[in-house]
Amino acid sequence: MTYPNCVMKRIAIIGGGTSGLAAAYELDKQRRAGAAIEYSVFESAAHLGGVLVSERVDGCLIEAGPDSFLTEKPWAAALCRELGLGDQIIGSNDNQRRTFILVRNRLVEMPDGLMFMVPTRLLPTVLTPLFSWTTKLRMGFELLHRPHTLKGDESVAAFVARHFGPEVVDRLADPLLSGIYGADSDKLSVRAVLPRFIEMERKYGSLTKGMLVARRRMAEMSKGKPKPPLFSSLKQGMQQMVDALLERLDPQSLHTGEPVTGLRRDGLAWEVTTAGRRELYDGVIFGTPAHAAAALLAPTDPALAADLGAISYSSSVTTNLIFRHAEIAGKDPGFGFLVPRSEGRRMLACTFVHNKFPHRALGDRAIVRGFLGGLRDQQALALTDQQIVQTIRAELREITGITAEPLEARVYRWNRAMAQPSPGHLERVARIEAAVEHLPGLALAGNYFRGIGVPDCVRTGQEAVRKVGLPTSLPQTQLAAR
Repeated sequence: MTYPNCVMKRIAIIGGGTSGLAAAYELDKQRRAGAAIEYSVFESAAHLGGVLVSERVDGCLIEAGPDSFLTEKPWAAALCRELGLGDQIIGSNDNQRRTFILVRNRLVEMPDGLMFMVPTRLLPTVLTPLFSWTTKLRMGFELLHRPHTLKGDESVAAFVARHFGPEVVDRLADPLLSGIYGADSDKLSVRAVLPRFIEMERKYGSLTKGMLVARRRMAEMSKGKPKPPLFSSLKQGMQQMVDALLERLDPQSLHTGEPVTGLRRDGLAWEVTTAGRRELYDGVIFGTPAHAAAALLAPTDPALAADLGAISYSSSVTTNLIFRHAEIAGKDPGFGFLVPRSEGRRMLACTFVHNKFPHRALGDRAIVRGFLGGLRDQQALALTDQQIVQTIRAELREITGITAEPLEARVYRWNRAMAQPSPGHLERVARIEAAVEHLPGLALAGNYFRGIGVPDCVRTGQEAVRKVGLPTSLPQTQLAAR
């Protein structure tokens, strides 16, 4: 094979979700600044943006995937501002931010001062019916825990149980993390999911002590400043970020409905094969789930592929129901509720969107989002839309008393969409990163590294461009389609 002399650098991005598009945008900025860069985004689906899909239904704005991102993680908001969407960023309606836990088929509000399962205020913790007196006493004695350095890794469930007991695992850790990862806390790595808790335990012993110190510091740093909202989103929905990215990318570089079927090293280059062509690239950035990257990288590095393939994923089903608000008023408290697995329900959580983001519900409408799936109910994806809606409605009726007929219903299935950082995950990630270092021109991005949210995906996509390690000059050619 011969190569023409050329200094243009060509990058293939496999996967057109949040991470892949963030990487493409970074490359396009360099291209527009005069760099000799050419990129191609290959996406197997018919649309770009992955799970960031927003729709207008009956005048309401509904989300198929994530409806927001954590404000404290800056990368998504920074990208939005760079895209000219700064005035489109909105915060959650935290005046209505009350969250409930289903306990014996009754909704119990999470007590004030509870910071991600750690109590920081005495009276609300004592008075809440969420916990038994045995657990409340254990929470009090947790202040006596001495500093401890965790050896190795353990599950979130084991870690939380050591500090607060099994009831806190059942009623807080499990439902909170199931809503984020679609997995139970005994399947998740505490080092990967709660690294700040590990540091608090090492320094203070007691998580309550550590959280009180962190709370005082936050109060001092934010003195005189308005309190930021917990969640941020965009006025026209999360897809607005995708649309703004696509407006700035070269349309000729975006290939939807074109899965990559093969990848191999060819000297210093990477040969990328799709259904219609084979091309050589200086670098390859993966923005796919870990298992998709594993399948393509197996011929090049079996050990790397094995570590990627060992990362499990859960699936989810998101159902949006639109009601007349008057027909559910008084039965839709706060932001919504979480369901512990001990309750024996299929629904994992429910969000009252019209309380969390009021502008998304038009006029007299109300939007309710119910979630099924997760590792313990992968079979939910096989249900018909009608069965899913019936399941959500039946459990809503039994839990909240909502009996009204929805005006509209939309069901969205996300197969193997949420990465599961199991115990030992960070060691696996370290091996993955070390292996990639020995494969020049390769970079990985996605929600399976050190965070699952939209900001984490943006960050890994941006970092992948810096990590791809382009050589200073590499000839390339396009091979004839075969």
